Amino acid sequence: MMKREVFEGVKAVDFGWIGVGSKVMTALALYGATVVRVESIKRPEMLRTAPPYKDGIAGINRSGFFAFYNAGKYDITLDLKHPKGAEIAKRLVSWADVVSNSFAAGAFERLGLGYDDLTKIKPNIIMYRTCSQGLTGPHAKHPGFGSQVVGIAGFTHLTGWPDRDPVQPFGAYTDHIAMPFGIIALAGALDYLRKTGKGQLLDLSQFEASIHFLTPFILDYEINHRDGERMGNACPYGAPHGAYRCHGEDRWCVIAVFTDEEWRAFGKVIGNPTWIKNPKFATLRNRKQNEEELNAFIEQWTKNHTAEEVMNLMQKAGVAAGIVANTADQCQEPLNRWGSYLVLKHKEIGPYQHLIPEFNLSETPANARMPSPCLGEHTEYVCKEFLKMSEAEFDELLVSGVFE
Repeated sequence: MMKREVFEGVKAVDFGWIGVGSKVMTALALYGATVVRVESIKRPEMLRTAPPYKDGIAGINRSGFFAFYNAGKYDITLDLKHPKGAEIAKRLVSWADVVSNSFAAGAFERLGLGYDDLTKIKPNIIMYRTCSQGLTGPHAKHPGFGSQVVGIAGFTHLTGWPDRDPVQPFGAYTDHIAMPFGIIALAGALDYLRKTGKGQLLDLSQFEASIHFLTPFILDYEINHRDGERMGNACPYGAPHGAYRCHGEDRWCVIAVFTDEEWRAFGKVIGNPTWIKNPKFATLRNRKQNEEELNAFIEQWTKNHTAEEVMNLMQKAGVAAGIVANTADQCQEPLNRWGSYLVLKHKEIGPYQHLIPEFNLSETPANARMPSPCLGEHTEYVCKEFLKMSEAEFDELLVSGVFE
């Protein structure tokens, strides 16, 4: 007997934009929900115009970025500013259990699609709202992307080297760390709906979710009045602690030593050279005081070994270590062996690897019924099958331009 998927039977409408909203809805789709993505030909989802493109050829349906964030969804194009656009959107709300959007506070309210508006259409609707700084407070209406929120939250200040300017973390970092909060909140809201028949409004502030990951720095400031500073790859309570050059072109391995036992094991791995017995490296305090010299000695050893050799030798001895993987490393054997990828076949991109969500469910694993959609690929299907439009009604609306 086939097992029921976690979100099987759940119906969702995705008005998300770019990161957090879209990824949360993709997680629902990969675990059984029916998700309809709403876009507009006049204003398509921004990720559709973001590289990388298949074979380097730009196209509205060729973005690998969009493909990664939207697998398993149906796609309908709808001009919400058209006189009949909001009406069709409300019919989608009547059909759905969950409505998601990731626009700044006020944007959906101006379209007559705020939470209070939707509860008049469907009292038990779950509305998942995610924006940079939440729906309330002095900055609620400030638009922005994760690439700005990392600065507002404090990540940019802490990223980089102490003698240099701050470095922007790669990508919209807060999008990725806020997303699991959204999945958990939605799972809880759906369980509450199942038990009570009541919906609710979920407000996920990407800023507030992300600062949880800076708790040690916040506590240090509150208690000791110390402002966190950039440390490069260093760590206050570990030495050696860094990325070390290895044999090969741009190959590195990170090594972290925290205890005296690990330090002795580390020394044994590298053959206990004379310098390792120097008193200036005997204790953590001394190693921190002489860290630059220590790192230079270590790299004299690591550069004669591959990153994989360094990692395996250290891990075997109980010392934390790992290669600095590049994209080619990630797309090869390890993740395939762990089942982290689904191979999907897109109409324009062709076969591509799609990462499953960050968690794995052994009894009901992730499964995509279809790849990410082309723009407006399912407009007619959604209208006729989900909204029960007649042929004549759909044709009339099509001619009116509402599906643009």
